Amino acid sequence: MNKLIYLDYNATTPIIKEVAEAMKPYLDIYFGNPSSSHRYGVQTKMAVEESRKQLAALMHCDAEEVVFTSGGSESNNYAIKGFAFANKHKGNHIITSSIEHPAVLEVCRYLETKGFDITYLPVDSEGRVEVMSLEQAFKPTTILVSIMHANNEVGVIQPIAELAKITHKHNAIFHCDGAQSVGKISTDVNELDVDLMSIAAHKFYGPKGIGALYIRNGIKLEKLIHGADHERNLRAGTENILEIAGMGKAAEIALYDLEKNKKHYTHLRNYLEEKFRSELSYIRINGENADRLPNTSSISIPKVEANTLLDAISDVAASAGAACHTDSIDVSAVLEAMAVPLEYAMGTIRFSVGVYTTEEEVDKAVELFVEKIKELRGDDIEEEKEQLAIEEVKLTQFTHGLGCACKLRPQDLELVLQKLPKPNDAKVLVGTDTSDDASVYLLRDDLALVQTLDFFTPIVDSPYHFGAIAAANALSDVYAMGAQPIFALNIVGFPDKRLPLSVLEEILRGAQDKASEAGISILGGHTVEDTEPKYGMVVSGLVHPEKILRNIGAKDGDILILTKPIGTGIISTAVKRGIVEDSLRDYITNLMATLNKNSADIMIDFDVHACTDVTGFGLLGHLREMVLNTSMGVELDFESIPFIPKARDFAIAGIIPGGTKNNLDWVSKDILWKDSRSDIDKYLLADAQTSGGLLIAIDKNEGQELLAKLRNQKIEAFIIGKFSKDIPAKIKV
Repeated sequence: MNKLIYLDYNATTPIIKEVAEAMKPYLDIYFGNPSSSHRYGVQTKMAVEESRKQLAALMHCDAEEVVFTSGGSESNNYAIKGFAFANKHKGNHIITSSIEHPAVLEVCRYLETKGFDITYLPVDSEGRVEVMSLEQAFKPTTILVSIMHANNEVGVIQPIAELAKITHKHNAIFHCDGAQSVGKISTDVNELDVDLMSIAAHKFYGPKGIGALYIRNGIKLEKLIHGADHERNLRAGTENILEIAGMGKAAEIALYDLEKNKKHYTHLRNYLEEKFRSELSYIRINGENADRLPNTSSISIPKVEANTLLDAISDVAASAGAACHTDSIDVSAVLEAMAVPLEYAMGTIRFSVGVYTTEEEVDKAVELFVEKIKELRGDDIEEEKEQLAIEEVKLTQFTHGLGCACKLRPQDLELVLQKLPKPNDAKVLVGTDTSDDASVYLLRDDLALVQTLDFFTPIVDSPYHFGAIAAANALSDVYAMGAQPIFALNIVGFPDKRLPLSVLEEILRGAQDKASEAGISILGGHTVEDTEPKYGMVVSGLVHPEKILRNIGAKDGDILILTKPIGTGIISTAVKRGIVEDSLRDYITNLMATLNKNSADIMIDFDVHACTDVTGFGLLGHLREMVLNTSMGVELDFESIPFIPKARDFAIAGIIPGGTKNNLDWVSKDILWKDSRSDIDKYLLADAQTSGGLLIAIDKNEGQELLAKLRNQKIEAFIIGKFSKDIPAKIKV
C-alpha cells in the first residue's frame, strides 16, 4: 500500500511529538482536579495556568483574557451568543460575512429566530470583505461584528484591523474567528484590534476537542455553559487538563516556529501551484490576488467534478471545499459568494500543506492529480487507460455518489411527474397515476406486458458484481408486479475516457449471468459516454391482467412481510470508505445480487393484496406509497424489522448517505413516530436500498403460511407490521 500524502492540514493537523510528550504526564501521574486545594489539584491547576500563559503569548494578550473551551465551535458560540444575549438591551443588530464557517453562520441563523437582526456582508471576487460595505451596514442598533481572520476554504485573509477600526468607531464590538490563522500567521490581538477571538488547538498541531476564546478585559458575555465557577466563572466544567496541556505546548511551539513555518508553507504552496500551472494551463487559483494563508491553495479545474476526482485518488488526502462538508457535492457558499463560475466551482480542490509536507510529496500529488484530471477531461490518455488491469479497478472511486445517489430526490421527481399529463389509453393498466415502479399495458384479455427501467452508479468496487446487482435491482420491479420477465435491454453510461472497455465487458458479463439465472436473455440496449459508470436494464415481463400486483390494495388487518434485511445504503457507503470487513462486504454484495425470483415464485400462489420492492426510496419511502391513496395506515413493529449487521454502528458514526437523508425528509410528514424512536432509528428505516426485498401485504392467516414457505426456502423473511383502518393514512412506528 502506498503512503498516504496528507494535504489537508486546514481540516486538522497531527499532534506533533513535543505536544504528545507534554500531554503524557496528565494521563496518569498528574490526575487531580484543578479546583481541589490539595497537592494533586494544585499540580494540575499550575499546568492549566502555564498553558494559559503559553496561549496568551501566542495571542499577545494577558493570560486572564484567555478562557479554555471545547474547541473553535464552542468559542464562536460563546462569543456571539454570549455577547448578543448580554447586550440585547443595547441593540439587536449583528454583522457578519457570507463566507464564515458554519460555526458562525449557524449561530447567526439561530439568533435570527430569537429576534436578532443579522446582516451578511458580500465579498469581492477574491473573497475579501470590502471595508466600505461594512461601513454602510451599520445601524443604530448594531452591537457586534463577526468576521473571520482567514477563510478555511480559500485561505483569503481579511483586513481585520481596518474592519475592527470601523466597528469601534460605531461603538460596536469586534469578534474574529481565528481558527485557521492562529499558529500560521501573526495573531497579535492588539495589532488586529479585536475584542474577541476564537481559537482551535487542532489547527496548529494540538489535540482535538480543546480550544479557547480571547475575551478582551472589560467585555461581558452571558455564560453559555452553567455550573460551578470554573474558568473564573466564565465557563463551567472541570478543565480538560490533558488537552489544555497539549494546547499550551502547541501554542509555545507555534510562536517559536512561526516565521520558519510560514516560510516553509509559502514555498510549498507556491511550488504546488506552479507545478499545476505548468501541466494544466486552464486551472483557476481562487483568491490568488488577495493576501492568503501561506499554506492554502484552492484550485478549480473546469469540466471536472471535485468529489469524483478525489474518489479516484486514494493516495492523497485533500478536500473539495471545507472539510466539514466532504460528503456534499453542492457548490460551497464561499465559492458562490466569490462568484466563481459554476464550471470551475464544481471542480474545486483545497490543498493545505503543513510542517511535515515535502517537495517530493507535492511532486507525487500533482502527478497523480494531473493524470486523473486528464482522464476525466479525456486528454490524450488512451494508452495509459488501456493498461489499467481489471483487478486494479475500484468502481466506487469513479463516482461521487452510490447507487441511487445519481437519481433525483423523491420530492423533486414527484413534483415533476405531477405536472405531466396522465395517459388516456384504456389499455394502460398501470401508468404514472401511482408510484408503482413498472408500467403495465394490456395486450389481450388474458395477457399484459410489464415493463420497467432502472439504472444507477456503482455501489460495489467489482465491475462484475456491479453488473449483477444492477440487473437484480431492475428485475425486482417485474417480480414485485407478480409478473415473469421475458427479456431485457442494457442501458449504459460509461466513462470511456477514464476506463478501458474491458471494465464495461465485466459489468455486462455480471448482468448477463444474473439475467441467465432469471431465465431471460439481454437482447441489446443503448450506451452513452458519461463522466461516471452507470448501468441498468429495461426489463419486459408478462402477467395475467387479473393477477397484477400493485403497491396499493392492502386491506384492514393485513400483515406486512419483508423478504430481505435493510441497511445496504449505509453499509455500501462504509465500504466505499474502506472501513468494512471483507466478510460483511461480501455478505451485502451477495444480498444485493440475490434475485427476488424465489420469493416471487412462492408469493404468486397466494392471495397477495399489495406488493412493492424496497429500493432507492428506502423502506419508509416505498411503504408510504403503499398507504398513499388508501384510507388505512400501517403500524410498523420496529423490533421485528431485520437490519444488516453493523448498519446501526455505522449510522451512529455518521456514515449516512445523502439519499437516505433525502428519503427521511420526504416521508417524515407521513410518519407517526413513537417518542422513543431516535434519529438513528429513523435513518435506518429510510436508508436508500439497492436490490432490496419484496414488501408484501397479505391476510394474516395466509401470511403465516407464506412466511413458512419463504423461510423453508432459506429466504430471510419477517413480519414487520400490519395494516389497520384505525390508523389514518400514515405509517406508525
